[in-house]
Amino acid sequence: MAPDITRACALPPWTANAPVTPDGRWRAHDLLKLRRLPELPGEPAWVRSAFARAPFAVVRRAESAAGFVAIGVRGAERNARYGTWAEAADIEAVIAPEDLAGMLPTIDRAPYPVYKILNAVRQTRCLSAFIWGPTGSAGFELATGLPTVTSSSDLDLLVRTPTLLSMDTARALLDELTAHATRAGTRIDVQLETPAGGVALAEFASTKARVLARSAQGPRLVADPWATAEAHAQEST
Repeated sequence: MAPDITRACALPPWTANAPVTPDGRWRAHDLLKLRRLPELPGEPAWVRSAFARAPFAVVRRAESAAGFVAIGVRGAERNARYGTWAEAADIEAVIAPEDLAGMLPTIDRAPYPVYKILNAVRQTRCLSAFIWGPTGSAGFELATGLPTVTSSSDLDLLVRTPTLLSMDTARALLDELTAHATRAGTRIDVQLETPAGGVALAEFASTKARVLARSAQGPRLVADPWATAEAHAQEST
């Protein structure tokens, strides 16, 4: 039987009546260096070896009880991703995407298309007005030093947009980043971090009336990712 590398997520390790409590010390896409990783029932076999190679996990968008944080463990295979929970007391370091924006890969890794486009984005300063950084395979490799990027890897970027982003600015940014990706021979996936959650830049820059915003409470369609929580509640009714 082939090893289980596709199981989605562990069951929460707290009691059903425990209240969930947001913790602002870490945000989605932050990389956490962990002292240990609790083993929960049903965990795929590859998780232990992946954590032994690099004791890091990424913060994912899910609600957690006090003392826990929702994380994703990354395996060696492209589809080896596992959602689980870490204990807050086991977090040794937090690395945000923007902490990696200025980091360079090792010389032997620099020729990969992902790093070519990342370097081009830095040099042209098309994101100079924003707080941003790499996520995905490039972010993981830069943070851990573990070779993760391949020749077919996309570049994933997180751009923090706490205030309204005009449609003209969004489209201009998408066009410029897409042009860089085309020249580098790869693809780019940009996520805007808005008050409503994570929103794909490509989707926001389109003509859709609503866009998908991903938050700890789950995905939902919103007309304005910068609207108040009350307005979003009215949209969904």
